[in-house]
Amino acid sequence: MVSAFPDGLNFIKRLNLKRVQNAWSTYYSFKKAQRNKNPHHEGLPFSLAVEPTTSCNLRCPECPSGLRSFTRPTGMMQNETFQKVIDELEDYLLYLTMYFQGEPFLHPNFLELVSYADLKNIYTATSSNGHFLDEEVAIKTVESGLSRIIISIDGTDQESYEKYRIGGKLEMAITGIKNIVKAKKELRKNNPYLILQFLLFRHNTNQIEEAKTLARKLGVDKIEFKTAQIYNFDRGSDLIPQNGKYSRYQKKSDATFKIKNDHLNKCWKMWHSCVMTWDGDIVPCCFDKDAKYKMGNINQQSFREIWNGEKYQEFRLHLFENRKEIDICKNCTEGLRV
Repeated sequence: MVSAFPDGLNFIKRLNLKRVQNAWSTYYSFKKAQRNKNPHHEGLPFSLAVEPTTSCNLRCPECPSGLRSFTRPTGMMQNETFQKVIDELEDYLLYLTMYFQGEPFLHPNFLELVSYADLKNIYTATSSNGHFLDEEVAIKTVESGLSRIIISIDGTDQESYEKYRIGGKLEMAITGIKNIVKAKKELRKNNPYLILQFLLFRHNTNQIEEAKTLARKLGVDKIEFKTAQIYNFDRGSDLIPQNGKYSRYQKKSDATFKIKNDHLNKCWKMWHSCVMTWDGDIVPCCFDKDAKYKMGNINQQSFREIWNGEKYQEFRLHLFENRKEIDICKNCTEGLRV
């Protein structure tokens, strides 16, 4: 677990006995459920993703926010909704992801939400396109106690960058990174741990070395190359890299594509994590982008009631029986990275 956190000291200092015990109970429940094919869960999730907003300033072609293709409504999470789930899970959470769909910094109270979780001593992370990180916001971001921030730059020049980040300005994203680096130095803080993320597409794999050089020049803590998710990958896409090393899809003999992952009838994510949409719906994971599989709503039930409820138990059982039948699992790679 700790090896997943390059800023390990910040993570370790947030551990306590109750959180460690819950993580162990969760892992034990998963292994026991695998053996018995019984979805009973003895713990609570130690990882949670919340969605501050579904709004976004960009039009990325493989993103529901960018495509404006949601069937669910667009909105902003209320402070009360966020606080309710945090208050109930604060003794159990090891990791809180402060994004799902949308651009988090469009939420007017986003950093207030981060600070609320930080006061509960919860490790927090977010992902941004970097366009709203002016000097003032960067300082407030560092002061909020945010543990980790990922800023996506998928090209080393504007022409390459805007092929996916449609409507975006590379220089604005770079300035956002510079402002975070500057604010950390001025405030003498090590956090947020700053990751430059580079999604790999056919048009930018030739820029990998340039991206590494850019990351060193900007002074980020890490650069991370990640394979891109393509929705309708079966018949290929101009976005899929020609070099299979950089793709999560594999070309078959009939010229169609398949995902590289084997879809075994199990899923660790269903035991250790879940997602809460901006309006309080609890859904199984980050691949349920349109909140098709709603397990309950935090504004109407306690989280524990939802987590141990009949809908969740049936969903976990279905995973054991035939995961391939579940549509949101068909594109799942658990985030393949290069």
